[in-house]
Amino acid sequence: MALGFERRTAPFRLIPVIDLRRGQVVRARAGERDAYAPIDTPLARGSAPADIARALIAAAGADLLYVADLDAIVEGRAPDRASLEAVARACPGIGLWVDAGFADRPGIERFARWGLGRPVIGSESQRDAALVRTLGRRAVLSLDSRGPERLGPEVLHRDARVWPDEVIVMTLARVGTGTGPDRTEIARAVAAGEGRRIYAAGGVRGAEDVASLIEAGAAGALVASALHDGRLR
Repeated sequence: MALGFERRTAPFRLIPVIDLRRGQVVRARAGERDAYAPIDTPLARGSAPADIARALIAAAGADLLYVADLDAIVEGRAPDRASLEAVARACPGIGLWVDAGFADRPGIERFARWGLGRPVIGSESQRDAALVRTLGRRAVLSLDSRGPERLGPEVLHRDARVWPDEVIVMTLARVGTGTGPDRTEIARAVAAGEGRRIYAAGGVRGAEDVASLIEAGAAGALVASALHDGRLR
């Protein structure tokens, strides 16, 4: 659904984000995952995934939600199926992009059988580019970085020929900090991607950042703090 920010070719897409840990939504900040605490937001009571997801979708007027399963990403656990099913029931008709630390094809196939969304392949969880190449456009690629460090195989960051149609530039150090998105890296990915849809993640503060990302050629942005704090609607 368009949110009033228009590009020449397609609406700029705001994609709300929830981070799951131990069955609760937590507040992400600077990629320091061990310090994430259950979220406290004016949008909803408590930290239940279904309630927070429903509130974020309403706040953004979105038709897509990004879910990061931190237990799966950090600890290698199985995806939190119960929370994902609760979110899907609470948000009928809403698409889900799910990053659950997917690193092999059997894990992807198990997730696909659940019918709970589209897998996000995080570069930080990969040993090489094989899974990204195998899945192609069936998955979303997340190019993860922390500060100047690119996480995961360098080929995923450097060689746009292996990228699927949709790519997230995830700057973990900026998540939840209100420091603004990494426009330089976004512009680099847009130029390298040759028509692929590039999404910014990390640091988006409000409408001015959205305008800047549109100018840089981004297709959309993953947002959480700016929605919880009321800076984006």
